[in-house]
Amino acid sequence: MQISQKISWGFYKFKATTLIALGLRQMATAQFHQMLIDFPGDMYALSSLAFLKMESGDKKGAIADYQSIVKNSDVPAQIWYNLGFLQEEQGMVQEAEVSFLAALKMDERFDQAWYGLGLALIQQKRFDEAIKALKQNTKLQPMSPYAWYQLARVYVEREKPDEALKIIRHLKDFEPKFAKQLERETGLVTN
Repeated sequence: MQISQKISWGFYKFKATTLIALGLRQMATAQFHQMLIDFPGDMYALSSLAFLKMESGDKKGAIADYQSIVKNSDVPAQIWYNLGFLQEEQGMVQEAEVSFLAALKMDERFDQAWYGLGLALIQQKRFDEAIKALKQNTKLQPMSPYAWYQLARVYVEREKPDEALKIIRHLKDFEPKFAKQLERETGLVTN
């Protein structure tokens, strides 16, 4: 990209992000569409439009946009994750699994993708695989309670209350609210 093109691209980005910050999402959307006229297929503009659709509640439209974007070979892992997140949220769990795995293929340390994969596997009742994915998330994000919470619930589902109790005790050290919630939901109480 030539210097003048870089300046033009940067100006579009600046204008669009400023409009978003001001809450003028429709004008930002128009700005991204204009950016695509001058820079066809621009990944930043396309993913920004998909994100704006998601934020406005058009999740199916956002999924369609992200599906279009991932057809490019140089798409970043975050785009695959965003697609998987929306698919999982919309109940498209098998498709979400594929998207999360694609993100992880690009970045095996993408903790959010491990968590999303775990959720998609839980919904498919593939608990042993879900345990592996959630454990990987807890290795990468040991202080985040979300994967620990889901992991405890899977252990209860798998009739392994001792494993769930270990997690509840662990959560009491840094997230007592989550520990109490698990105790209420599972009926398991630690001393």
